Amino acid sequence: MTVREILRMGDPRLLREAEPVREFDTPALHALIADMFDTMHAANGAGLAAPQIGVNLQLVIYGFSKNERYPDAPPVPETVLINPVLTPLSEEMEEGFEGCLSVPGLRGNVPRYAKLHYEGVDQYGNVIRRDAEGFHARVVQHEVDHLHGILYPMRIRDFSRFGFTEVMFPNIHQRDPKADD
Repeated sequence: MTVREILRMGDPRLLREAEPVREFDTPALHALIADMFDTMHAANGAGLAAPQIGVNLQLVIYGFSKNERYPDAPPVPETVLINPVLTPLSEEMEEGFEGCLSVPGLRGNVPRYAKLHYEGVDQYGNVIRRDAEGFHARVVQHEVDHLHGILYPMRIRDFSRFGFTEVMFPNIHQRDPKADD
């Protein structure tokens, strides 16, 4: 098990445009993905993008059956998504609170497309095509934003709905104040 350091907001590496993955089904790619899952699970995350651990590639992972940081969220299929392309299925937007492992201890209300289609490939180069809505769509958009150097606070419209998790959501605050989204 290899848990990598998660970069935090302020690190310029989080603001880069990630490079496409060009080689699939390699030992290095499989090791990176294993490290990402170990890191995400150790931090109780819902997802993780390669740039968050300092790897400038278009690679995200996400998914859970149950997540203690998002206790009301429905399950999201565990997914490895490489070189993703997102297409909104309507102009309908939904507001929802998000956190981020790179922005520990904070949450903010972020508008996201309610329904979208996403495409990419998995670690073997197999094509993935899915439609998603609700929390699943939110997670995908949040993680793919990392590939474009966007952190969720950049999308917040109303900063009166942005603050410390322990203050805004004391019922889900974890014992370790560093262990957040």
